[in-house]
Amino acid sequence: MESFFPDLLLLAIILSLLLNIFIAIAGVVPSTFLTAANILYFGFKYGLVISIIGEALGAVISFFLYRKGVKILEEKVRLKRSSRLIERLKKTNGAEGVLLVLGLRIFPFVPSGLVTLAASISQMKLGTFAIVSTLGKVPALFIEAYSIHTVINMKTEFQIGLALSAILLVFIYYLMKKAKNMIS
Repeated sequence: MESFFPDLLLLAIILSLLLNIFIAIAGVVPSTFLTAANILYFGFKYGLVISIIGEALGAVISFFLYRKGVKILEEKVRLKRSSRLIERLKKTNGAEGVLLVLGLRIFPFVPSGLVTLAASISQMKLGTFAIVSTLGKVPALFIEAYSIHTVINMKTEFQIGLALSAILLVFIYYLMKKAKNMIS
């Protein structure tokens, strides 16, 4: 993975930040692989810092774009009936909005795009979102980076065992979902 980045340090940092912004705008692509690449290439400490900066930039830019997109969509498509959740999000501001974003950002496996979209629908200001989103992302990214760092430094046998366990869990989930659909 180290060869993924170019040799020039500044170019590698810029590429990482741009990839983080792209991932944030896409909203559905997990950034875990980029965090892993950052840790492998830059080391734990600097990789974590670059990941935090990249995710913060990506969140701010996607918040701005999502908000513009939602406004355009609302103008073009006049929905007669809006969901209660969307109406509630639109009215969210102040401490409630801060706690919502902070709470959801702290959990590393909550999709970032969903949190950003929810915040962009709310009345939260861009500056407040930038601060709260970044503060919430720091612990989540630390957990993610530490987990990646630990797995990278495991013996190969443990890495293979972990990968096989993950594949087995996904397979069991798939079987359970298929069984549930057959019953319904």
